[in-house]
Amino acid sequence: MSRIPSDAITWGMMLRKLPALVSVVPRIVKGRKLVYVRDPAQPCGLGWSFEQATQRNPQGPALLCGDMALSYAQVNEQANRIAHYWLAQGIGKGDCIAIFLENRPHLLITLLAVAKVGAVSAMLNTSQTGDALVHSLALVAPVAVVVGDERVPAFEEVRGRTALSSARTWWLADEQGAAVPRGFVDLLGNSDDYPGDNPASSRQVFFNDPCFYLYTSGTTGLPKAVIFRHGRWTRTSTHLGLIALDMRPDDVLYCPLPLYHATGLCMCWGAAICGASGFAIRRTFSAGRFWSDVRRYRVTTLGYAGELCRYLIDQPASVEDRCHGVKKMIGNGLRPGAWAAFKTRFGVEHICESYAASDGNIGFTNLLNFDNTVGFSLTGWALVQYDHGSGRPLRNLQGRMQKVPKGQPGLLLARIDDQAPLDGYTDPVRTEEAICRDVFAPGDRYFNTGDLLRDLGFGHGQFVDRLGDTYRWKGKNVSTTQVENVLLQHPQVAEAVAYGVEINGSDGRAGMAAITPSESLATLDFGELLQFLQARLPACAVPLFLRIKVKMDITGTFKYHKTRLRREAFDPCVMGDEPVYAWLPGSRTYVRVDRQLATQIQGGQFDY
Repeated sequence: MSRIPSDAITWGMMLRKLPALVSVVPRIVKGRKLVYVRDPAQPCGLGWSFEQATQRNPQGPALLCGDMALSYAQVNEQANRIAHYWLAQGIGKGDCIAIFLENRPHLLITLLAVAKVGAVSAMLNTSQTGDALVHSLALVAPVAVVVGDERVPAFEEVRGRTALSSARTWWLADEQGAAVPRGFVDLLGNSDDYPGDNPASSRQVFFNDPCFYLYTSGTTGLPKAVIFRHGRWTRTSTHLGLIALDMRPDDVLYCPLPLYHATGLCMCWGAAICGASGFAIRRTFSAGRFWSDVRRYRVTTLGYAGELCRYLIDQPASVEDRCHGVKKMIGNGLRPGAWAAFKTRFGVEHICESYAASDGNIGFTNLLNFDNTVGFSLTGWALVQYDHGSGRPLRNLQGRMQKVPKGQPGLLLARIDDQAPLDGYTDPVRTEEAICRDVFAPGDRYFNTGDLLRDLGFGHGQFVDRLGDTYRWKGKNVSTTQVENVLLQHPQVAEAVAYGVEINGSDGRAGMAAITPSESLATLDFGELLQFLQARLPACAVPLFLRIKVKMDITGTFKYHKTRLRREAFDPCVMGDEPVYAWLPGSRTYVRVDRQLATQIQGGQFDY
C-alpha cells in the first residue's frame, strides 16, 4: 500500500511541538507517581476516586442528562445509600452484580455503589437478548442483577434460564411513579433510608481488585468477559484526565457513547472524575441534536468513537458550527479523511485520538496533537512480523520474534510487567492464548493485541487494521482501513466498508466494498469510480466487487458489522434489494451482478 501518503513524524514537526511537550511533561511526572501504587494497602479505584473528586468539587456538576443535573455531593450520597443497603443485604467484596441499564444517571450511580462495596459490575450490552444475553450472564455467574425498567422485557425472556433469585433481582425505575414489576425489588425505594456517608468498604478496595467485567466480541460470535481492575481504572482515569486532557472542575465532558463499553465508561467518565469535572450523557446518540446538547451543557471536551465524527460532518453546514466552547476531544477510530475536516469545520483544537483494547494492557494517546496518529505509549511495545495466513507472530531460527522496519505495518505486542499488568479474561485459557512468551529474551511476556500498527517515528503509532480484517490477494496484503479511506475520498461515496471474499479456485480473498452513495445510485458513474480507485490504490487493493447499501449496519460503538457482509459476499440471492456490481477482468467499469453472473464467477469462467 505504498501509494498511501506518509504521515511520518519528522524532527521539524517535533521541534514545533516543544511548547506542548514542555507543558505536558510535569503532568506525566505527576500522573506516573499517582498511578504506580506500591503500597498494597493504598485505596484506589472508581469509588475512592469519586469520593476524592467529591471533596474537591462537592457542589460542581457531576452528571448531566436531559433536564437532570446532579452535583458530586448528590451523586456520592445516592451511591452511598445503595452501597449501605447492599452491604446489609449481604453483598460483599468480589461478588458480581450484572448491570442491565441504558445510558442514564442512575446507571452510573449504581456502578459507583457496586464499586464502593467492592463488588464487580458486569456491564451487559443493552442490545443483547436471548442466547447472547444468557451466555453473557453465564460467563460471570452474578449473585445479583440490576435491571432498568426499559430492559425488563428482554430480561424476563431469559429469566428462567438463569440462577438469579427474585430477592436479588433489583429494578430501577425509568420514570417517576412507575409500578415495580412482579418478581423484582425496587432498588431506590429500599435503599432510600440508608446512610448517605461513605461506607468503610470503599477504602478496602485495592489495585488488583476487579472493578468491571466488560464484554468483547469472540471468534464464535458470542462475547468474552474481560476483567477490568481498579488499578487499571486508576491508570486510565489519570492518564487521560490529568496527563492527556488536563481536566479541571470547570470542564464538562459530553459522551453520547454507550456506557457498557470501555471508551465511554472508563476513558470518558474516568477522565471527568479525575478532573472533578462534569459528565454529560445521552440515552442514544443523535447527530442532529449533538451540538445543541454541547451548547446546553457548556461542554469543553467531547468523547467519540468510530464513525461518530463522520456522522457529524455529514450534517448540513450551519452558521452555529463553531458556536461552542469545545477545545479538546478524546476517543478512538477517527479516520484520516475525517480528521482535518472535523478540525476545520468545528474548530476543535486538540483531537486526542487514543488506542486501547478492553482486553489489553496498553494505551496510546495523542498528547502532542499530531494529525492521523494514536500518539505514543508510556509502556513497552513492539511491532513484529507475522504470518499472513494464520496471523500468528513469526519466530526466527533462534526462536525469537522479529521487529518490522520503521514505517512498515506490524503486529502490535504489548509488554506485560509491573507497570502494565494484564488483567485478562474471566476464562484463564483465553488469557493464556493471548500471551506470547520468550519474545525477545527468555522469560519476557507480551500481550498479542491482534492489531496492526505502523511506527510513524518518535514513538508515535498509527492504526492500520484489525488483523482479522486485513486480507491477502494475489500474494499481497490489503488493508481494509486504507481501502476505505481512499473510497471515502470520492465525492460520490458517503460510507464505505471494505472486506475480503472468496472466489472458488482463487488464491486468497478478493476485495469487496459495501458503499453508500452520497446522493443516489443513478448519479454514481462506475467507470469513473474505477478509474479513481486505480489511480490511488495498487492493483491488488482495488475492490473487485461493490455492494450498494442505503444505510450501513453499525454497532453501539459506531463500528461496522463486517461478519455478515463477508458471509454474503457477492451473492445477489441473499441481498434483497441491495444491488452488487463486479469489475470483470479486462473491463473498464463495474457491471451489475445477477444470479447467472455470480454463478459464472464462482464457476471459474473469469480469470481473476
